[in-house]
Amino acid sequence: MTRSIRARGTAAAAALIVAALALAGCSASASGDKGDAGSGEDSPKVRFGYIADFNGASLLAIADDQDLWKKHGLEVETPVFTNGPLQIQALGTNDLDFGYIGPGAMWLPASGQAQVASINSLGNADRVIAQPGIDSIEELKGKKVAVPEGTSGDMILTMALKSAGMTIDDVQKVAMDPSTVVAAFSSGQVDAAGIWYPLIDTIEKQVPDLEILAENEDFSDEVAFPSAFVANPAFTKEHPETTEKVLAVLRDAMDYRAENLDDTVKITATMLKGDPAAFASDAKNAKYLTSSELDSLTEDGTVATWLTGLNEYFVSAGKLKEATDASTYYLGDAFVAAGKK
Repeated sequence: MTRSIRARGTAAAAALIVAALALAGCSASASGDKGDAGSGEDSPKVRFGYIADFNGASLLAIADDQDLWKKHGLEVETPVFTNGPLQIQALGTNDLDFGYIGPGAMWLPASGQAQVASINSLGNADRVIAQPGIDSIEELKGKKVAVPEGTSGDMILTMALKSAGMTIDDVQKVAMDPSTVVAAFSSGQVDAAGIWYPLIDTIEKQVPDLEILAENEDFSDEVAFPSAFVANPAFTKEHPETTEKVLAVLRDAMDYRAENLDDTVKITATMLKGDPAAFASDAKNAKYLTSSELDSLTEDGTVATWLTGLNEYFVSAGKLKEATDASTYYLGDAFVAAGKK
């Protein structure tokens, strides 16, 4: 394996949202009759989406294992989704209260479609990979490149092309779901892909001599790659006390994960009925903060700097018209306050 640079129709979307909620056992009555979270009930219910990988699921796995929802007086439904943008859509249709997104979807809250409730991790799992014999980004010109649209895979591909003086118009971009990217690359249907670990581990079993052309660290001086938990703005406005409880759950789970990473891998693998080794590989490719570390990074403006850097990237990528002030959508003050109760 070589590296040439150092360095994821409205009707269709609605159908996917319904399918995702159905997979998690969420019925229409669960969404419409979930209890008034702000009415003073002993255990208000929240709907919290996730993606079935370590970064997307580990805090929810901890919360279940350590009874954190009960500790903070909440009930929860946890529908699974295949990507972050779909969860943003579910927030927008009031089918979800909280969710999880990777850095590639962070332009969506920046555009006013959600709030960032908390930073989850700083990622280093994204790669631009290519079939054996393709040794540089420049060699992708005119070739088929698979990428899950609006994800960190999309982001790493765009940045890698830019670093080589290219744009997405220089390649044949093929938008695919993450699982389809794995199949398409493994079978040689595409020449390259913007994708992430642990999916790359799966691909490498079929294509062990694939090339890694770019990775997150190549661009660490330009932008951070934070994943985040997002919230429905209407929910947080109407139910501030419940929102505070959710943030308290996330804080406790963050601290447990930072202090017990190996155990968290096992807990997450049990929840997702997967191979612990694959989740261990996923866990190696991110930095996990404690709640106090995130408090400090929030209060000294570092998180706002991360988000501003992402917004500037999204402007250059055509996702945003202008960089958005992070304070308009990052609930940093609420996150810090939740630790003082």
